[in-house]
Amino acid sequence: MTTAVAQPRRVTREVLIGSVRVGGGRPVVVQSMTNTDTADVASTVKQVADLWRAGSELVRVTVNNPESAAAVPRIVEKLAMMGINVPIVGDFHYNGHQLLTAEPACAEALAKYRINPGNVGFGKKRDSQFGAIIELAMRYSKPVRIGVNWGSLDQALAARLMDENHLRDEPWDAGRVLREALVRSAIDSAAQAVDMGLPADRIVLSAKVSGVQELIAVYRDLAARSDFPLHLGLTEAGMGSKGIVASTAALAVLMQEGIGDTIRISLTPEPGGSRTQEVIVAQELLQTLGLRAFTPLVTACPGCGRTTSEFFQELAQTVQEHVRARMPMWKVSHPGAEHLTLAVMGCVVNGPGESRHANIGISLPGTGEAPAAPVFIDGQKSVTLRGDNIAQEFVALIDDYVDRKYARSGD
Repeated sequence: MTTAVAQPRRVTREVLIGSVRVGGGRPVVVQSMTNTDTADVASTVKQVADLWRAGSELVRVTVNNPESAAAVPRIVEKLAMMGINVPIVGDFHYNGHQLLTAEPACAEALAKYRINPGNVGFGKKRDSQFGAIIELAMRYSKPVRIGVNWGSLDQALAARLMDENHLRDEPWDAGRVLREALVRSAIDSAAQAVDMGLPADRIVLSAKVSGVQELIAVYRDLAARSDFPLHLGLTEAGMGSKGIVASTAALAVLMQEGIGDTIRISLTPEPGGSRTQEVIVAQELLQTLGLRAFTPLVTACPGCGRTTSEFFQELAQTVQEHVRARMPMWKVSHPGAEHLTLAVMGCVVNGPGESRHANIGISLPGTGEAPAAPVFIDGQKSVTLRGDNIAQEFVALIDDYVDRKYARSGD
């Protein structure tokens, strides 16, 4: 049986953001954004640390007023004292030129500036205020993301393209004109920055919309017309399963086509929910596509009338939580453990077969089956577990396997 693979990655420039390299064929980078008041240093530091521990490789923070700009150097300093050197990206709208000018320590501390061409300035002020940020980026040797969003599109550009469309022999539909406005806004702004002297290898582009098909169409066009690294994300994706499904539906198509150099899953957290969920979803998306590996993932059956006990569900959850909790340590002490494959199956129908496909798999007894759980390691039956301690014994087998297979040479 042949295995389908993603298309070769789109060839792009490589951009250095702090210590993280984006584009140029590098692995797709996961990023996230805080939702704290950036001026609240303690809360922002805590959330950045949580996102970093979950696996966010870039973290963006809102910089919208003098207080938040003044807080940025303190946030970066406190993170460094904790041993967290994740690049911090400043998200600017409307007044970024003023804030970066007034707070040079903020301009220096940030690893990248995010600029939205649709609201960097209006009318005659647009070019001068955009130019001011680009000049600051050059002064401090910082990359920028030129991030267009259809919720804040450059209205002057959109109106001009609409006028041009009326003159066509066969006018485009309104959706196509909108997509062209998004792409043109990003590409023209990047060209303007390069003309001002910003090196092309310090520019990342994005063009976000909230519709799946629109996002796919926009990024296909953007990828065909530029060689800048692209940041992917479905803006305002929503909450819970809706946000996850919509984001993965769009991003999976693009990444399968080799488009995308860094991603964010923009989820609305449930009340009291953790911001880190969007990082985990982004990692699992990349891992299930075979583009990167972050932590062992558990294959588990959905259950049916043969699996009336909830034990296999509880075991699958226990195993997934265990390996995710151990992965930060394994990443250092047992490199390669992120590629481990695990299976927790609920009955004899597919249990033994699926378990043999994993590095370690367990086939639990279904309803009416003998109370025995064979464990398969690298395709071979290793041991049969029975009794009340199956969960603890199976987790111990996983830990032992990681210690044996992924130990550093010389350990």
